[in-house]
Amino acid sequence: MSDRRLTLSLVGIAHPMRGGIAQYTAILAHELARKHQVELVSFTRQYPSFLFPGKTQIDTSEEPLTFPARPMVDSINPLSWLRAASHIAGRRPDGILFKYWMPFFAPAFGTICRRVKSARAPAPPRVVMIVDNLIPHERRPGDLALTRWLMKTTDAYIVQSSAVREDLLRLDPGARFREVPHPVYNLFGQRQPREEARRALGIDPAQPCLLFFGFVRAYKGLDLLLWALALWRRGEATVSPPGPAPGGGRPVDPQSLRLLVVGEFYEGREDTVRLIDQLGLREAVTLQDQYVPNEAVRVYFSAADVVVLPYRSATQSGIVQIAYQLDRPVICTDVGGLREVVLDGRTGLVVPPDDPAALAAALVRYYAQGLEEPFVQAIREEKGKYSWDRMTTAVEELVEGA
Repeated sequence: MSDRRLTLSLVGIAHPMRGGIAQYTAILAHELARKHQVELVSFTRQYPSFLFPGKTQIDTSEEPLTFPARPMVDSINPLSWLRAASHIAGRRPDGILFKYWMPFFAPAFGTICRRVKSARAPAPPRVVMIVDNLIPHERRPGDLALTRWLMKTTDAYIVQSSAVREDLLRLDPGARFREVPHPVYNLFGQRQPREEARRALGIDPAQPCLLFFGFVRAYKGLDLLLWALALWRRGEATVSPPGPAPGGGRPVDPQSLRLLVVGEFYEGREDTVRLIDQLGLREAVTLQDQYVPNEAVRVYFSAADVVVLPYRSATQSGIVQIAYQLDRPVICTDVGGLREVVLDGRTGLVVPPDDPAALAAALVRYYAQGLEEPFVQAIREEKGKYSWDRMTTAVEELVEGA
């Protein structure tokens, strides 16, 4: 790989759009711009309102992460795709980068790729797709056809877990790619003292406190976590044998347990409230049904003893990288690439999916064996491997054809 300065066009969601994709895109743009000439071509509309399940698509953070962007792409207006393609072609970029996470965006991305390549023939820019998901968690008719259509104009891929790598190679056995784990976020500051964060949230510092964070959909398994808590509170969750207590375990009264559910419900809020009442968990569960601005994220993670991801399906999760930035251990299910990042018995605990009893046992073990401090130490050692340098190096190599 040469050390030359590349001209790159990055097409993706950016501020004032909200969410982890926009944050990821901004960080990537900043990291690439340390060495290369980067233009971020962003969206004027991400989703039409009737397709968006949340309350707003706009980031309300007082401390947003931004990168200068040129809003041009309307997800449902093909004329905007052509204008964006014409603009990108005029820059004569060495590479075009896309962040891909759902087939809804394949028509826009694929059209831009084809038009730019046609305009810049016989030396078109290389198209690199940074893939969150090739196959969505919630499949719809036409998803695979749209993804395959986009892949026909993609030159190389960056995948962030073995699950996505396997999906890629099933669809294109000869695909050129790099596998780079999702980098750790760097925008939420340092972890606050637990007592300080809990005072801010009105939580007793002595309570055991769990965090479920991010938007809520069925595949994220919040209902499984609620059943696990109910089993624990009924005394039906045990660890056998209990094993040693490397960090100095402490007795926990499950009746004092607090679960923070922090994130906007995209579906199932009424069913969740009914299940909480059915299981007798009303006093144990706090529902914070809203998007969390950047400046408030660290408060919730700092207040929690552990972050729980009871997912039914996944590829990777940016929530783990937020947890690692803020030195929080994770208990997760063994789906997708989560086990690759959450090291069972070292930085967290990994349990079978769709198994509330196993999840409840992991929660008991976490407190009984005093695993928080040894896990935090391991996280501090491990998270260096999740650097943005690895991501930018992969981009450079693939744009230059390595």
